[in-house]
Amino acid sequence: MRVIGAENEQLGILQSREALAMAREAGLDLVMVAPNAQPPVCRIIDFGKFKYLNEKQNKEKKNKQQELKGIKISPRIAENDIQTALNKIVSFLGDGHKVKVTCMFRAREVAHSELGRKKLDGMVEKLKDTAVVETPPKMEGRMMTMILIPKPGVVKKKDGKAKDQKDGGKAVQDHGVGEDHPTPDPQQPPVPAQEREPEASS
Repeated sequence: MRVIGAENEQLGILQSREALAMAREAGLDLVMVAPNAQPPVCRIIDFGKFKYLNEKQNKEKKNKQQELKGIKISPRIAENDIQTALNKIVSFLGDGHKVKVTCMFRAREVAHSELGRKKLDGMVEKLKDTAVVETPPKMEGRMMTMILIPKPGVVKKKDGKAKDQKDGGKAVQDHGVGEDHPTPDPQQPPVPAQEREPEASS
């Protein structure tokens, strides 16, 4: 098996007994982080820390997943309703989601699409500190749509504070998890090294 040391150093190909001995000598565990690799990869690390980092990594991946939320307006929407829609958009963007804003035209309204465009452009102006236009307004039949994405730095944590992705990366780095080794496989539960060594046969 290929072994990664406690300081993230590559220790090379070692026998399992030798790797276990090194882990015990350091007061740590030997954890299988990539069982399907050839050869399998193990790491000398504190088992509790490994579980914490693995759970944190999975949580961060989940938080990065975006949903496409929808907001509908009309070209004759009142100003107070515009503000309500803007508040919803800000909330969606703060949670890290994309927002599709649709202006619906009825009957003869479609002949005056510039009115809908004006409403959408006005919303973009008011959201300039929160949103970035991913897809500019365009007509689709009787609808004019645009897609907004969060501006960097506006995605909030659960406590409402701005999410700083750089800090998250630094925290992982401080715990010794680099990017030069395979990512732990969440489907394979890690195994602590405190297993009894097989007794030598007589």
